Amino acid sequence: MLAVPGSSPRFLEKAQTLPVDEVFLDLEDSVAPLAKEEARANIVAALREGDWTGKTRVVRVNDLTTQWTYRDVIEIVEGAGAYLDCLMLPKVQDPTEVVWLDTLLTQIEKTMGYEVGRIGIEAQIENARGLVNADAIAGSSGRLETLVFGPADFMASINMRTLVVGEQPPGYVEGDAYHYILMRLLMAARMHDLQVIDGPYLQIKDVEGFRRVAQRSAALGFDGKWVLHPSQVDAANEVFSPSQEDYDHAELILEAYEYYTSVEKRGAVMLGDEMIDEASRKMALVVAAKGRAAGLVRTKSFTP
Repeated sequence: MLAVPGSSPRFLEKAQTLPVDEVFLDLEDSVAPLAKEEARANIVAALREGDWTGKTRVVRVNDLTTQWTYRDVIEIVEGAGAYLDCLMLPKVQDPTEVVWLDTLLTQIEKTMGYEVGRIGIEAQIENARGLVNADAIAGSSGRLETLVFGPADFMASINMRTLVVGEQPPGYVEGDAYHYILMRLLMAARMHDLQVIDGPYLQIKDVEGFRRVAQRSAALGFDGKWVLHPSQVDAANEVFSPSQEDYDHAELILEAYEYYTSVEKRGAVMLGDEMIDEASRKMALVVAAKGRAAGLVRTKSFTP
């Protein structure tokens, strides 16, 4: 998920060429207050005139404590709603904030003649209150598609003693200071069948640091990670795609399980030295889906 400041036409154009799954065009933190109105116009033009083929198109509006949010929503959706997949609402603390956005979107869709409910919502969790309310936020709207972790504001909100976003705070020598946060978001998202995206790594020249941090959330089961710079894109795609070996193994499990349950009518069997059953099939489906989405091609086939 690539973040692109709406105040930069050059970056908006460049983003269209990068191999990312989602682009969010930003009106919030990456845009100075005096540039907000111009950024809205830039984003509307980029959505209407750009080539975003294969990418989910998202706009991050300003949070509800500001004076800009309602105009962000109205101008973006009225100007380019037909070219928009989701709006991202930052700093969500309470489910009523998502309900507000859902209601406003419905009013605009009806006014403009758009399909009601087509434009989704992504909720960014960025402080302690938002995390504590994560379950309620995740279930607040049928439009909600994704929870997104916003680490910088979150770290500030809980007084975490570090200035390096995403890295372990100095003095925290055992375990992972972010594990509870990530698992909490993951559970809330999965309870409501939502995607969940890890936040950015601000040291954009430290690709190995990005890779290390991304591996943490990928291992837990997150669907992807926010990237800030083209240099992070390849690492993100690599980390969140299964290895060739794991992909082949998953496809073998699916093929073998299908054969044994349908032809031999057995539910628990051996695949080499491994017992596979219905639970194995479910796990393999996850890995196989990620591999297919990444464009991997099988190198092994099942022989009964």
